[in-house]
Parts: sequence; structure tokens; C-alpha cells
Amino acid sequence: MACTNLTKGRTLDCNRVAGGIQYVYFGVSDEISAITVSGSEVTDIAMVATKKLYRYNVPRGSTSLSETVTGSTENGTISYNPSLAMVLNRLTKEDQNEIKLLGQTAVVIFCQLHAKKTSSGQPVILAMGVKNACSLNSGSASSGAAFSDRNGYTLNFEGFEPAPSAILKDYTSTPFDNIDSGGAITIDVS
Repeated sequence: MACTNLTKGRTLDCNRVAGGIQYVYFGVSDEISAITVSGSEVTDIAMVATKKLYRYNVPRGSTSLSETVTGSTENGTISYNPSLAMVLNRLTKEDQNEIKLLGQTAVVIFCQLHAKKTSSGQPVILAMGVKNACSLNSGSASSGAAFSDRNGYTLNFEGFEPAPSAILKDYTSTPFDNIDSGGAITIDVS
């Protein structure tokens, strides 16, 4: 007997989609008191007063996310492992300090993709680490060798979740402007 009934099939989408990530937003897990997911959509984020999300601009074509699904027929289990490979150009002392803090902090990660939702035309924003947060598990800093090589950081974040990464509901005019029932979420872009 099936535990779940399927609800629909899927046709081939006639629209082309864009790959890659435009922005990465970090939220300190302890500063997010609740994330409400309905279906596969984040409908509310409750943050501790005066706390914010931190937006990172990433070089076009450099940063990607993936999610590995691991199931065990023998154990009757399934889990989802979201991962983010983020690139930051240029080695700086300020970035060194922030990377150290990211390595010490459990974070919820929101990735704003270049891909657009077909219904609204707004960018897709995926939420990674909604239940168990994500951690910075590896990375590197490199000067490059040739004059045109990358000088900067590659950071790898991973999570371990009971459900796939959810997509944020449509916003009004700017990302996250209607997602917090306690008031607008502040985005730090400095």
C-alpha cells in the first residue's frame, strides 16, 4: 500500500531557464525563531528583533547549489543534503574575519537564483537548512598563479535536512519584504 498519493505529472517546460546564483543571503540560525513552510514554499520567517540577513553578491557563473537525495529502502528513510559552493573574489582581511565567523556559526542560507518563477517572473529564492541549519565545512583561499587567475575564496556549505529545500513565496517589491509576520526583515548589503 502506498503511503503517499502522487498529485500530478510533469510536462516538458517550453521556457529556457538560467543557471547560477545572483545573491546568497545568510541568516544566523539562532536569530531565526521560526520558518513556516507550507507545501514546498516558505511563507513566513520570524526573526529575533533587530537581527538581519546578510547578502553576498557573487561573481556571475561562479557559485552553485545542489541537493543530494539519499534514501534507504532497507531502513525506510530518506534525507536531503543541500550544499552551496560559493566563490568570493579578492583576498581581504575583512573577508578573512567574516569567513572565520561563518565557520563558527550555524546558518540558514537563502540563494537567489538567476532562474525566474514561471508564474510571477520573480527570481527563485531557495531556503537551505530550514530545520537543521547549514555549516561551512570546507573551503580554500587562493592567490592564483597566472595574472588572470582567480584571487579569492571558495567556500563550501552543507546541510542535512528531512525535506527538500523550500522556495520563498513571491515578494511585493524587494526580496523578503513580506515574509516576516513580525515586521520587515532587514538586509545588510554592506
